[in-house]
Amino acid sequence: MSLEIKGQVIEILPLQSGTSKAGKEWQKQEFVIETDEQFPRKVCFTLFGDKISILQGIENGTDVNVAFNLESREFNGRWYHNINAWKIDKVEASMPEAPPVPEFGPEDVPPAKDDFNDLPF
Repeated sequence: MSLEIKGQVIEILPLQSGTSKAGKEWQKQEFVIETDEQFPRKVCFTLFGDKISILQGIENGTDVNVAFNLESREFNGRWYHNINAWKIDKVEASMPEAPPVPEFGPEDVPPAKDDFNDLPF
């Protein structure tokens, strides 16, 4: 299952690493975004291994669109969930375009009246 969500990065957590029981090295990094909705939600995503590099150039305050997968697993009768990001795109702030200002030339100016005798008083 692949999903996407937009929000602003509010925290980038420290890189974590270690060695598994099988002797394999691992690394993960987590980051948190806050959605821009009527009721904002905070979501913590996890990046594993080589996916950590997609966080390069992303800072707190950056608006992003995150593609992710949800994963759940059971351990000792309890369920644990991961939200694994696999793509992060910066969202460019778009400014609404103003309508173009029409150009005026000398032909657009009405002719001046030299006759002031038509005044009502």
